[in-house]
Amino acid sequence: MKGFAKVKKDSAMSDAAYLDQAALWSKDLTRMKARGPGDTENAMRSVAREYNIDYGFLWSLRYRRERLRIISVSVYETIRAAYRAECERQLRKLENEIRITEEIAGADSNAVRAAKALVGKD
Repeated sequence: MKGFAKVKKDSAMSDAAYLDQAALWSKDLTRMKARGPGDTENAMRSVAREYNIDYGFLWSLRYRRERLRIISVSVYETIRAAYRAECERQLRKLENEIRITEEIAGADSNAVRAAKALVGKD
């Protein structure tokens, strides 16, 4: 297939494992972007636009995973980078929500202490 290079085989990961990992990241990205039930397609399109990932490939990872055999290194790395960036964004949002809740409920609030412990800021 022109334009596709197989991910260099690591003794611990097969081609299927790379595809499985990319599919998991893709689903998580979609879940993080979705605004609610029924928003999967819009969330996938948002991920595709924001992180410059081909929408058709994201769709295939989600709905036709068994038909895919290989993933290019660049696509794998792009999905991984997008996943990491989105996780960091979500963590910043959570830290902001903790700060707001702390201002309202006080630092001694059980919710604030539990949330800080969750993000490792206790």
